Amino acid sequence: MKTLVAVDQYIANSAEFAIPILEHLRDLVHRADARIEERMKWSMPFFEYKGTVCHMAAFKNHCVFGFWKGSLIEDELGVFKERSEAMGLLGKIKSFDDLPEDDILMAYIQQATQLNEDGIKLPAKIKATPKELIVPQYFIDALQEDSKALAVFQNFSNSNKKDYVLWLEEAKTEATRQRRLETAIEWIADGKTRMWKYIKK
Repeated sequence: MKTLVAVDQYIANSAEFAIPILEHLRDLVHRADARIEERMKWSMPFFEYKGTVCHMAAFKNHCVFGFWKGSLIEDELGVFKERSEAMGLLGKIKSFDDLPEDDILMAYIQQATQLNEDGIKLPAKIKATPKELIVPQYFIDALQEDSKALAVFQNFSNSNKKDYVLWLEEAKTEATRQRRLETAIEWIADGKTRMWKYIKK
């Protein structure tokens, strides 16, 4: 009951144009499947059955309606404006003209509910391949002049190498960079990481 009141309050506090649109979307969700429950998450109404089915939100000039597993829904009727638009696959809803027919939207809601019923999960996100660290030539040249520093640097983790490269590259003047370079070679030869002063012993 508390959640219903919270959703009521959310709708009541929305922009005047949005109120009838949100009420209509809410009604369609429950007509599509009476088992769906409401809850407020991230300050917007979510509709759930065995997991999140869909959600809606209102902004200053438009509303949005999105499916949690939108990427798995078969959009045979071309309802989705933008597959990658996580907030609202129907695009910006400014009036009832921007919504698909009731029967069509209810069919999509039922399809989303069935995905949860069947226990179908979203595919795991592919982790981005870490970018290759580019060590400036002047740094390589300086390291090669000190075999001890070079050996230590080569055995550093990628993040420790990156700390030194960023420190050198962020120098505002050539003089500052040169001073940092000399310090870097000295520290590296001693086996010290860039942040060695801040490491608790």
